[in-house]
Amino acid sequence: MASPDHLFGLRNSFYIGAYHAAITSSQSVPAHALSPDELVERDAILYRSYIAIGSHQVRARSRPPSPPPLAVGHLDRVTPCRVRTPALGVPTQMPVAAAHVLTSRTLAMQLVVGEIGPGAATALQAVKLLAVYLSGDAGNRESAVSRLRELLSDAAIGSNPILRLMAGTIFMHERDYAEALKHTHSGGNMELLALNVQIYLQMHRADHAEKQLRVMQQLDEDHTLTQLANAWVDLVMGGSKIQEAHLIFQDLSEKYPPTCTILNGKALCSMHMGNFEDAEGLLLESLNKDAKDAETLANLTVCSLNLGKPATRYLNQLKLVNPEHTLVKRMSSAADSFDRACQAMA
Repeated sequence: MASPDHLFGLRNSFYIGAYHAAITSSQSVPAHALSPDELVERDAILYRSYIAIGSHQVRARSRPPSPPPLAVGHLDRVTPCRVRTPALGVPTQMPVAAAHVLTSRTLAMQLVVGEIGPGAATALQAVKLLAVYLSGDAGNRESAVSRLRELLSDAAIGSNPILRLMAGTIFMHERDYAEALKHTHSGGNMELLALNVQIYLQMHRADHAEKQLRVMQQLDEDHTLTQLANAWVDLVMGGSKIQEAHLIFQDLSEKYPPTCTILNGKALCSMHMGNFEDAEGLLLESLNKDAKDAETLANLTVCSLNLGKPATRYLNQLKLVNPEHTLVKRMSSAADSFDRACQAMA
């Protein structure tokens, strides 16, 4: 008889973006019921959840208690692209609330880094490197990538699945997709396969993403990550697949409490189908859950533009929360191109 999977609920909460629930769930699992490997996995998901929400509530020594970003639209059309990523002005002064958001995220990274000591397991060291990398400082990113390469080159630990997962995530942020796939392509668990799907979609190789999806379906068609990966691929494929993606997100919303991940997924489907008012309602619900969720702000920017409504506030918030977001870079590039064109005609 198979032993019970004590981390099933914890994993599912993390996959659907219910990070607070994941943190609570990690506390409720009795340590004595877990194997050493399961204890490490529990802590890895715990810290990844804190990184994802940017919470500043980690308490030192108490062990308390992150699509896949989804697609975003662009300007007057909805264009799926991998990002969980108009020349509108940036405020001259940072609003107090936005400053608090940035401070909270910085504290979260610092506290996660502080909690994971030099003697921690390889998997936790890898999660620590993700926190260092995402801190936003160029020097930290370089040092995190350098240290990551050292760990990966160590034959004794280089095959650790969580280390490979963090490597794929970091190199995908670096847009070094070949290096990311070097460490994730062989799979090994459902998270690595789902990350492969994301990487191939980012590379605009939906054909390879579909192949990875089929592997996931063969292993476990009902797995939450399989369902999410299926929806991501359907969103990129477009056409009649959009309705299939919508059904997947609808099913997830009936199984689990609505999260930003699920609400954004449903909103994207609605935008693809031209139902921008429905999408706006879903995105505002998501914003009420997390006012600093980058994908919600990005999709609200696009949705508002399609509805002919002001989008400046959402875009400015996005620039403050995630200045490296794909939509921010696209809008900035478009503004620069427009300015150059005006200068050329002057």
